[in-house]
Amino acid sequence: MNKKSLIAGTLTLLFAATACGSSTYEATPVPTKPAPAKPTPAQVKPQPDCGNPLASYAPEPGLLASAQFPADSYITTIKKRGRLIAGVSADSLHLGARNPITGVIEGFDIAMVTEVAKALGVSLELRVISSPQRIPVIVDGSVDIVARNMTINCERWGQIAFSAEYYRSGQKVLVPLDSKAKSLRDLPGKTICAPAASTSLDNMVRLFPMVKPITADSDGGCLVLFQQGKAYGITGDDTVLAGEAAQDPYAKVIKDERFSEEPYGLGMSLEHPEFVRFVNAVLADMKASGRWKIHYDDWLAEDLGTAPTPPAAVYGRS
Repeated sequence: MNKKSLIAGTLTLLFAATACGSSTYEATPVPTKPAPAKPTPAQVKPQPDCGNPLASYAPEPGLLASAQFPADSYITTIKKRGRLIAGVSADSLHLGARNPITGVIEGFDIAMVTEVAKALGVSLELRVISSPQRIPVIVDGSVDIVARNMTINCERWGQIAFSAEYYRSGQKVLVPLDSKAKSLRDLPGKTICAPAASTSLDNMVRLFPMVKPITADSDGGCLVLFQQGKAYGITGDDTVLAGEAAQDPYAKVIKDERFSEEPYGLGMSLEHPEFVRFVNAVLADMKASGRWKIHYDDWLAEDLGTAPTPPAAVYGRS
């Protein structure tokens, strides 16, 4: 058994213990109404226009090599503090999860902010946050950056800034191992969990009104509800579901249905575009040097296959 299999098995036992104890994660029903096959314009939530949501702030040439930054730059603030504060998950295996053996939070998302901290020459402080907290902790300044499988979209650009895309995920569904379902459409009336305040929840409610949505504050919370029998299945990013399936031998991911594109970005404050430019320089260097692929192979390749080409950066925001 390799290290990752051992960790996944240990996490399974931890989740199972939680499921057998008091209800740490309560199912929160999401009220739904029968929807027509084709929603009318009045029923469709209008999306704000931010241009191309994938467009971020272009890094300036030589930015990473610069030893001096303006005194009022947020980069200077972080360097004087001596640490980068990042909001992350601690229960999303492969992305951001606490290793039950070492106690260290690790994963692909953690590797991204570790690279940023190294480029800044500071230490990294990780603060565990829930899915609904991702935007509030950026807006109120509790953290400098969020790395928690967050999809870039125009609605969120209205509240926070994003880095260039660092990974392209997609939404799928996890079900019991003996399920014959090939799609969420095959599960009318079944209770399906998605993290609160997530695009996964929004997509499920919009595209599959025949299921009963419930929420938890985290990916691990949905897994507990699934193991308790309070949720028949889970929907979310394929990266997250791969980690959950690795922790539960009685679960599988429906592989033939991927019904969304989820471009991941690192979240930061709209007030500090110069910091976003610096982070984009780090991501560009990581992709060009091959370090991005190394991190992918370390954390995602085992369950998601050979590394794809890193997402191309899109710039042009001013």
